[in-house]
Amino acid sequence: MRNYLRGFLSLAVALSLSRVAKADQTLVFDGDVPAGGPDHFFVPFEVPAGTVEIEVRHDDLSEANILDWGLDDPNGYRGWGGGTTEPAVVGERASSRAYVRGPIPAGTWRVIAGKAKVVASPAKYHVEIDLRTAPKLAPQEGKVPYAAAPARKTGRRYYAGDFHTHSLESTDARPPLAEMVAFAKGRGLDFIEISDHNTITQLDDFDAVGKASPDFLLVPGIEYTTYAGHANAIGATRWVDHKIGQPGVTIEGAALAIHGQGALFALNHPTLDIGTACIGCAFKQPVDHAQVDAIEISTGGVVLLFKPTLALWDSYLAEGRHVAPIGGSDDHQAGKDAGGFQGGIGSPTTLVLADELSVAAILDGVKKGRTVVKMVGPKDPMVELSAGPKGATPAGVTGDTVAARARTFRATITGGNVPDAAARFVKNGEILDEVPITADPFVLERTFEAPATGEDRVRVEVVIGSTLHTVTGHMWLRRDPAGPDDRPVAADSGCQSAGGSADGWATGLLLTFVTCMLQARRTRRSAG
Repeated sequence: MRNYLRGFLSLAVALSLSRVAKADQTLVFDGDVPAGGPDHFFVPFEVPAGTVEIEVRHDDLSEANILDWGLDDPNGYRGWGGGTTEPAVVGERASSRAYVRGPIPAGTWRVIAGKAKVVASPAKYHVEIDLRTAPKLAPQEGKVPYAAAPARKTGRRYYAGDFHTHSLESTDARPPLAEMVAFAKGRGLDFIEISDHNTITQLDDFDAVGKASPDFLLVPGIEYTTYAGHANAIGATRWVDHKIGQPGVTIEGAALAIHGQGALFALNHPTLDIGTACIGCAFKQPVDHAQVDAIEISTGGVVLLFKPTLALWDSYLAEGRHVAPIGGSDDHQAGKDAGGFQGGIGSPTTLVLADELSVAAILDGVKKGRTVVKMVGPKDPMVELSAGPKGATPAGVTGDTVAARARTFRATITGGNVPDAAARFVKNGEILDEVPITADPFVLERTFEAPATGEDRVRVEVVIGSTLHTVTGHMWLRRDPAGPDDRPVAADSGCQSAGGSADGWATGLLLTFVTCMLQARRTRRSAG
């Protein structure tokens, strides 16, 4: 009996140790992709003390299925490679792209697998893991933890940038940061946001690239990529868990985590619904609209998406949300070989009115709605929107709410005097009359009567031919019974424009003219 127990215990210990790795060992895992359930599953493995580098090779074993891949250590996130077939290597002083270098703690690690596309059965996976006591990757010099850069330029003005670009730290992208900056500067941009997929490893290169281009701003960010929508964490410097459906991981929690670090939550290409050709690109996550700071109304300058995306944006605005418009190229190639729904960096271009060229000031400008989107590229016309009587100090600019009985809104358009160009006001989502642009600069103005309750919103758009080229952020108008009234008054008659149309003052002028003529006729009859 004693020998039997001893043998049983030996077998149990052997079995329990069979899954515990030794250094300089290769682990192999084959299995079935779990059907149903959450979008992600895990392959755990043990890392012994003394390990200094880990390499993970993975395969979805299918031409039809697509699995995404990432890695956690005992403390959490160590990288996200997405759908790449490249191995993931994590070491103390170096790592493969999209993965975090640093200490290799002993304990339970796990390979993360995301079910991006599972259409063929049986769905299987194969994983090989090398545990090493000596690294193969050379130390990566010049990488420095992120610190916010000082202002690159000073002075209140519109700064030009791109809020959606990818560096080589997105494994479906190619370019290093230095190449991206050179291309962006060549197009006249002042900043770009580096919004890599579910990783923050790009931040380690900001210092070196920033020193080489001291007049250019790199804005940190994450393209928060899920299988039901891509969001933009503008300004984020800490990783946010994207594995929606895992315990405690929700889109609401993600939005709170993004805002909690002072970043903004925006929607990327929210109406790009082309199925598995762009997995999860259309935004279908059930996020509280109050959490959304901005919407990408132009992606890659693709005209086909303008109408549905503007309609989505207007639906948020109709709820009373002051959501800023932004544009992003979704560039993955630093302007080379861009195609499909990706534009070169700067196509489109977003102008942000800010006090200086710093991350904090750019985020503040977007938060306040002080943006203008050149929908196709940086050469599109520029529009500066303001409010108040002609010649007076503006009572407000793009993003502001003004209180009045009636206010004149004025758009100053530069670069728009080209064939077939026209400008128009858009009030509460309704397009008003187009006016041909006949000069440079060109001023378009219109007086709006404030609504009896709530707020009206006004923006300006520029079209060239049938293509939309420029969209401003909004200004809002609410009623103040004691506030200013910009409606014109007829000279020496005591007559004031009736302003019967809340859309402008043309009808008011007509009524004023008719009223004054009737009064003049009565005066002549009395005198006779």
